[in-house]
Amino acid sequence: MIKKLLLILLTLSINAVAQPAIKSMNNQPALIPYPQKMEWKKGQFAIKNYKSIIIENVSLNHEAELLQKQLKEIGLILPIKRESLNEPGIVLKLGKVDAPDTTSEAYKLNITASSITVTGAGKAGLFYGLQTFKQLINNKYIQGCSITDWPAFSWRGYMIDAGRNYQPMDLLKQQINVLAAYKLNIFHFHFTEDIAWRLESKLYPQLTAPEIMIRNKGKFYTQNELKELITYCKDRHITLVPEIDMPGHSAAFKRAMKTDMQSDSGLLIVKNILKEFCETFDVPYLHIGADEVKITNKNFLPEVTALIEKQGKKVIGWEPGGEFTESTIRQLWSENATEVSVNPNVKYIDSRHLYVNHMDPLESVVSIFKGKISNLDEGNNAALGGTLCIWPDRRVSKPEDVFMQTAVYPAMLAFAERSWRGGGEPGWLTYVGLDGAKEVKVFKEFEDRLMKHKKHYFSKMPFPYQAQAHLKWKFYGPFNNDGDLTRKFYPEETKDIDTSKAALTAVGGTFILRHWWGPLVKGLIENPEENTTWYATTKIWSDKNQLINFWIGFNNISRSYGSDSPNEGTWDNRKSQVFVNDKPVAPPLWKQAGAKGNLELPLIDEGYEYREPTKVQLKKGWNTILVKLPVKSFKSKDWQNPEKWMFTVVPWL
Repeated sequence: MIKKLLLILLTLSINAVAQPAIKSMNNQPALIPYPQKMEWKKGQFAIKNYKSIIIENVSLNHEAELLQKQLKEIGLILPIKRESLNEPGIVLKLGKVDAPDTTSEAYKLNITASSITVTGAGKAGLFYGLQTFKQLINNKYIQGCSITDWPAFSWRGYMIDAGRNYQPMDLLKQQINVLAAYKLNIFHFHFTEDIAWRLESKLYPQLTAPEIMIRNKGKFYTQNELKELITYCKDRHITLVPEIDMPGHSAAFKRAMKTDMQSDSGLLIVKNILKEFCETFDVPYLHIGADEVKITNKNFLPEVTALIEKQGKKVIGWEPGGEFTESTIRQLWSENATEVSVNPNVKYIDSRHLYVNHMDPLESVVSIFKGKISNLDEGNNAALGGTLCIWPDRRVSKPEDVFMQTAVYPAMLAFAERSWRGGGEPGWLTYVGLDGAKEVKVFKEFEDRLMKHKKHYFSKMPFPYQAQAHLKWKFYGPFNNDGDLTRKFYPEETKDIDTSKAALTAVGGTFILRHWWGPLVKGLIENPEENTTWYATTKIWSDKNQLINFWIGFNNISRSYGSDSPNEGTWDNRKSQVFVNDKPVAPPLWKQAGAKGNLELPLIDEGYEYREPTKVQLKKGWNTILVKLPVKSFKSKDWQNPEKWMFTVVPWL
């Protein structure tokens, strides 16, 4: 979905309301999301010492069997019992949890030598307690602790567009498994688009005919498959929210039915489809999209909304979008939707600056981690929470490419932290922070946990993220280049740049000097100017002479635009350069150099995160990296090619 989302970005506060940074605990298990109240205690206890799983009644069998399966994965077989036999055990129960809300998602977890007790305010809370329990296990041992935990927002969602690029069932289930592990509770499933209609209809089988589809011809989800996904989600305390986009994004419908949705005959067909859907699928919500379209039939939205609500389901729509009823839950995708939040009768979900397909991988984790959902520390009756969105508008060669070209899982974990813990800081930022700022320490603590999860849980899944909070850059500029992008200035001519005073020093691996949605979204440079050149430099230590992998990039292409590929012999068509020890690093040999952007032309190697890393020779001792960043105009040649004045340089050390 090509949407100019406008952001909300910020910095961590780590309790339900603003709080100090989490204390560094390098020897403790890395928990994501970090609990609201956490007390570490002395002692590590062997899991094998706990002899059984104890439940208070058979209604908790499902949760007990889940724990039994978790323990079996590490070679431990524990029986499920109804009572303790005066021996250490793991107790699962429902009960009161001292949380600020009555949410059933709250839980308590207490670990001592004699017992492990997981208490859920409801079954969802018990399930989330078990997810934390799993993260606490380290080599068949578990750390003593006392946890009281609850979510800041009730709606913690993730959306995937499988209408434009079909995703197989096993890949969808993989995503759902990750959602469950990190306490996200909404799976927003978008499966109808201009490209294809990918849900079976018994009434209108022509909707999923191969000749109607532009991509992945013949690939769709049967009614039984969607029922299977709904059940798969329910078993993991996740609500599947289906989206049938109407009346916009419906070219596939028009090709199949030979009529527009907003025509009289089209509206009748839509109503029949909705009746069939509501009678077939047990879901509480139905998302109708309704954005990016001219409404020509003023009766369309009121009539479909009334029909869906009569079927006992709540309606969700994109905002800005159509003229919705007050009962319609709005999903915000643009800052233009802010007025919705002042109406206490309208419930809403925040997806502003949560479209990861527009973000650089390193930027995405920073932006989302620092974000402040709905500009609030915690949810309320109107502000339900947020949904992270993945919109791969551009064709991909294979389904897995979505997860290599977009930092889906790294962003998901950052969003899990923020949506569960709440907080954040106002301000639209895209980088870790200025050197010495408190937010740098806060982010680094989270990044340390993130990298441990990458190693432990994502070794067999795409996870395009490298640590960046240890990198400190000095920036020099601005230098007036009079429109000459090749013009040299003293930072690339001097041999001793360290003696010069930097304009600023910042931390991170990706820097956006001026955001293409500026000034609403703030880049690194306070007052960026056209026809200027900036330089950035850092030093990297190497214990020996060695060839090191680097991520290097200058124009991270959105996966939602038909952006051009870089020209041959360039990094970004702006004459940007990177030098290591005064030697220029050659740009990649692009496989489709100079190709004009086309949504049907898959990206191959345009992004550093999905091509082979750049090999850079380091010498023993200190190595100097210098990045040259010239710009001529901030005006892009067209909306598909925004002027992304940015760079990424990260060594794999």
